[in-house]
Amino acid sequence: MAIFETQNLAVGYAHGKQTTTLLSGLNLSLEAGQLVALLGQNGAGKSTLIRALTFATRPIEGKIMMRGVDADTISKAQRARLLGLVSTERIQAGALTVTELVGLGRQPYTGFLGRLSDDDHAIVAESIASVGMSHKAESFVANLSDGERQKVMIARALAQHTPIIVLDEPTAFLDAASRIETMHLLASLAHEQGKAILLSTHDISRSLLLCDQLWVITRDRRVLTGPTAQMVHSEAMNEVFSNSSITFNPTHCDYESTED
Repeated sequence: MAIFETQNLAVGYAHGKQTTTLLSGLNLSLEAGQLVALLGQNGAGKSTLIRALTFATRPIEGKIMMRGVDADTISKAQRARLLGLVSTERIQAGALTVTELVGLGRQPYTGFLGRLSDDDHAIVAESIASVGMSHKAESFVANLSDGERQKVMIARALAQHTPIIVLDEPTAFLDAASRIETMHLLASLAHEQGKAILLSTHDISRSLLLCDQLWVITRDRRVLTGPTAQMVHSEAMNEVFSNSSITFNPTHCDYESTED
């Protein structure tokens, strides 16, 4: 059963009094225990869709449902207990320790003063351990590598104790080793902790190896969805790029040029 879904959703952006629709008619769903990748070429609308799904912007039309309830009827505090976001932006938290930063994920439960109870501290420690960063718990965030910092941001989302986690380009600033490690971590969290995890990414080959479902934005701005194996062997992957010389090779699970 879907824990998060959209009904006839349309997303876009406003400029002045005019509104531009990028994607429409979207009926998408996330289920617990699944890792889902949102794929598409630059400018296809991935970030616009992510912003709408995480309530940073309002959709042009349609509904977002969380556990079968219209999200418009749910308070911001309640939403924060259902959905955690790992943004593509690098936060300025260098003066905080790993434990302090991850502790911010408990804000939906601690109130304005942010005092952590013994249970909160235990959840923070558990979240840090889940991403393999216990040995850096008292290190300053400023002293971490990009890969380590991304793990800490994921731990903060875990500390929020939400059933849904959305990540916008979580591997964008990472080296190859850290990209692989991050993707494997997200797959583990989905499958072992039962999280519903959605990430937008350009790491197509890794997504095809590790993700359970794909949401593919085509060049004509449709969103095709399905189990990864099914999508790989359909024509969906060849409808991503406008350049006809770029084709998908299902054997190698990656794109290649047909030009000599």
